[in-house]
Amino acid sequence: MVERFKPIRFSRAGVRGLKASATLSINDRVRELWGAGRNVYQLAFGESRFPVHPKIAEALTANVQKRSYLHPLGTTELRTTIADFYRRKFDLDVSTEQVAVGPGSKSLIFASLLALGEELILPQPSWVSYAPQAHLLGKPVIYVPTRPETNYELEQDVLEHRIQESRQNWGNPEVFVVNSPKNPTGTVMRPQKVEALAEFAREHELMVLSDEIYALTAFGSTPHVSIARFYPEGSIVFGGLSKHLSLGGWRFGVAILPSERGGRALTHAIENIASNIWTCVTAPVQYAAQVAYAGDPDVDGYVDLCTRMHGIRTLFLYHALKRLKIPCAEPAGAFYIFPSFERWREPLAARGVHNDEDLALHLLDRYEIATLPGSAFHSAQDLTLRLSSSYIDAATDERAEALPAAFRRDPDPERFIRDHHPRLQQVAERFGEFIADLENGTQRARSGARTAVSAR
Repeated sequence: MVERFKPIRFSRAGVRGLKASATLSINDRVRELWGAGRNVYQLAFGESRFPVHPKIAEALTANVQKRSYLHPLGTTELRTTIADFYRRKFDLDVSTEQVAVGPGSKSLIFASLLALGEELILPQPSWVSYAPQAHLLGKPVIYVPTRPETNYELEQDVLEHRIQESRQNWGNPEVFVVNSPKNPTGTVMRPQKVEALAEFAREHELMVLSDEIYALTAFGSTPHVSIARFYPEGSIVFGGLSKHLSLGGWRFGVAILPSERGGRALTHAIENIASNIWTCVTAPVQYAAQVAYAGDPDVDGYVDLCTRMHGIRTLFLYHALKRLKIPCAEPAGAFYIFPSFERWREPLAARGVHNDEDLALHLLDRYEIATLPGSAFHSAQDLTLRLSSSYIDAATDERAEALPAAFRRDPDPERFIRDHHPRLQQVAERFGEFIADLENGTQRARSGARTAVSAR
């Protein structure tokens, strides 16, 4: 008999089948293990940990008495500053009226999904919360697989096939999510690919939700280019302060909406949703964000510094995995790596590891490495994991504050890792132990098979 909790009765639409965010759940689990005295290497949680820039911290403190309700879309001054920022940084033609701020880009994405059309088109893999948000709204999801061989870029023929397949089954695909630099792979879409996807979206009259929260963390040779450069009338660009300025807990996000008549109607819809759900972004945070987006050379320089550190840390881990012959796309932004362990399926199965969830648990239990399974990101490939370099060696505020100071003194990448990242080096060694154990297990199995054949 199903247990009831009268008078509490749950909504099937919102609660049934919904799980907590995998990224937040693993962070809670790691904290529990740390509290119990376990040594756990945190590669699961994608939180940038560098300290708050002093000028932004001062602005927050100076405006702590600002406690009145503000406009649901943000103050006019802040929205104007953000519009200037997007024109300057990303070459987008943005006006004050196109800007909306909210309590994190996640809230603004949800509000946009609530306001917009039917089926959601999602690449595989993709960030863990897009699909659950569609689930909360009762909207179907069309998954479009991407391949490591093509650097996890969307292939238009596959995208076309999935859209036509949905329409033939009376589906109505209307909203398309693009994310670059990408969580979970750390890859960045090439500008020509962005332009081609923009033309595809225009041809199919798709509304694009372009999640560019990692735009200022691109550290590779491929520059970040917004799809709104090529498809401004059909794109919403999302950003915020959480990644490039390490302000995730402040919950501040930005949406850049289209400018034409439909865009103005959409902005009004977002305003109505905001006014009925979150009212406004916390007032002191809005005044601090004013400084973050104002183009102060000190703040811009700090963003560049943090991006360089993210790049060095992420590429160290990537090259360590490559030396172990672990396949993964080369990251060029954010702080993520998405390796595959498919080539070791047989020795993993011998250890009771049959899927990526088993693999993540095995690494945590046996090697003290916390990761996230690729299935949490709806990966089309099995035995994949998402690794994040952002937390390790920066778990405490003291350690996080020491890293920028050390890098300013000596920006040499090799010495920066060697002298200031003991745990990152240790986790690379742990992966080496893990692969050696798998290889030795494979060799023992092959040796045993040869012995059995000889005996026959």
